[in-house]
Amino acid sequence: MKLTHNTVFITGGTSGIGRALAEAFHRRGNQVIIAGRRQALLEEIARANPGMDTVELDITDPAQIKAVAQHVIKRHPDLNVVINNAGIMPFDNAASGELDDAQATHLLATNVLGPVRISAAFVEHLKTRPEAWIINNSSVLAFIPLAVTALYSATKAAIHSYTLSQRFMLRETTVKVLEISPPWVDTDLIHKSGDPRAMPLDEFIGETMEKLQGDSDEIIVDRINPLRSNPGPNEYALIAQFNQSVIDNPIPVA
Repeated sequence: MKLTHNTVFITGGTSGIGRALAEAFHRRGNQVIIAGRRQALLEEIARANPGMDTVELDITDPAQIKAVAQHVIKRHPDLNVVINNAGIMPFDNAASGELDDAQATHLLATNVLGPVRISAAFVEHLKTRPEAWIINNSSVLAFIPLAVTALYSATKAAIHSYTLSQRFMLRETTVKVLEISPPWVDTDLIHKSGDPRAMPLDEFIGETMEKLQGDSDEIIVDRINPLRSNPGPNEYALIAQFNQSVIDNPIPVA
């Protein structure tokens, strides 16, 4: 995709990968609009990045998504890039009889229905643009799940699957559908810790922006290529090995 002269709307743009992507596009001279739940933080980011626009949005509220989409399109009729980045990552236990139903429902509404609803709210407008992109942020865990975040991993597998269908259905339009699948990046999604297993955020953004300039539909940093290639009839062996290594060396949490 082209990395300049775009108007970019990004959800979950107030922290972590979302904010870093927004600022990377902003530095390249694109008009960027970030959405997030915390108004004070939106205002802080706007002050730090003059010219960046913001909008308050709860990604789990379908009515608000429609209203925000109408507002953004009216304010920025040149909008041609929508990045579905917002997400949450709670821990769970797929072997337990105790299910936090409220947490599970909120996770699905945020990580799955959020991107689906955002796409639906913007896609007809995007079809009118000469060049347009929907970019869905999944995860390497779409391909090799982390057992202690089983439902989160499943939501990312769902986004990967949905992206494949969305790309096919939009194949004869001006809208291209890309997927970014991050590895473990050192952000506050879980707990920013400096763990050497986590990819530094600036390194991840640099490689991701470089790869976005290419022709690939999947944006995957080099370090996770073997994990992306794993799914298949014998995929469980690597999944078991990966998860045992996490049990032996736990992920730090706040």
